[in-house]
Amino acid sequence: MTAITRGKELLYLSKADVVGLDIPRDTILDKVRQALVEHGNKRYEMPAKIGVHPYEDVFFHAMPAYLPELNLVGAKWIECYPRNPREFDLPQTTGLLCLNDVETGVPVAMMDCSWLTAVRTPAVTILMAEHLHPGATRFGMFGAGVQGREHVLFAAHQLRGLEEIVVFDKFPEVAHKLVSDLQGQVEIPIRVGDSVEQVVKECEVLSSATVVVREPQAIAKDEWVSKGQTIIPCDLNTFWDPAVSMRADAYITDSIEEHDLFADMGYYPGGSPTIVAETGEVLAGLKPGRTSADQLIVNSNIGMAVCDMAVASAIHEAALAAGVGVTLEL
Repeated sequence: MTAITRGKELLYLSKADVVGLDIPRDTILDKVRQALVEHGNKRYEMPAKIGVHPYEDVFFHAMPAYLPELNLVGAKWIECYPRNPREFDLPQTTGLLCLNDVETGVPVAMMDCSWLTAVRTPAVTILMAEHLHPGATRFGMFGAGVQGREHVLFAAHQLRGLEEIVVFDKFPEVAHKLVSDLQGQVEIPIRVGDSVEQVVKECEVLSSATVVVREPQAIAKDEWVSKGQTIIPCDLNTFWDPAVSMRADAYITDSIEEHDLFADMGYYPGGSPTIVAETGEVLAGLKPGRTSADQLIVNSNIGMAVCDMAVASAIHEAALAAGVGVTLEL
């Protein structure tokens, strides 16, 4: 086991270090569930995202969080540039996360957070899909990038009774590559949908991880959505027709405070849906999720730092046990 001298050193973990630890999906799901339950029980400190936006389609977010029951404190600094892959051959999302010692405040670890973000977001989606729509047979995924890939893998891993996963991306070659890359890794059949309308109408549970912009694109139309479906977007108010959220029988979000922040910034120009619960409150059993089979449920998860810190703790623990990373002087 690698040990650092508190207050004099920190452990640095590159993306290759983090990915190479091969942390099990069950561990990620357990850590994310713990963080969400803590959030639902209001045992946390987490200001709404502080952000800057050099271009209309990009963001930088500073995301600190403290979880007293889990003895975790730290912050993530992350940016999203959707055009990076095509224009610069660089990842869309990059960033760093710092974990600190709660007792003294000193940094103990600094790590690449692109993989962490790629797995914690779909973990939230799939935990809620499992809770809100047990027994679903088709899962539809819009967006076949890094987030889309992980959503497919987590859905295949966790959703019992799933018979098929349907993927759609505005770039068909990206969707086809996802299917060819992942079909051999999972037992559940994966296919590319012919159109957004087809996927919406075929699947009971749907998620979207596309771009995030202020003006809704309303690519998935309200008239395609039926009672009894569960929609779990990761892209705010962008991909889905805002009318879907406004007429939902239950609109749930991971953080009301962060939702309101984005609403104040203009991401819900037609008005904000009425929020009935936070994601953590539902998973903690404090508030109901689905109460009847014919309800239309929308669960918008913007992404929370409490989940980041929980997954980061698993990475840190695994790295120390495996002797992975570079020790740096403070």
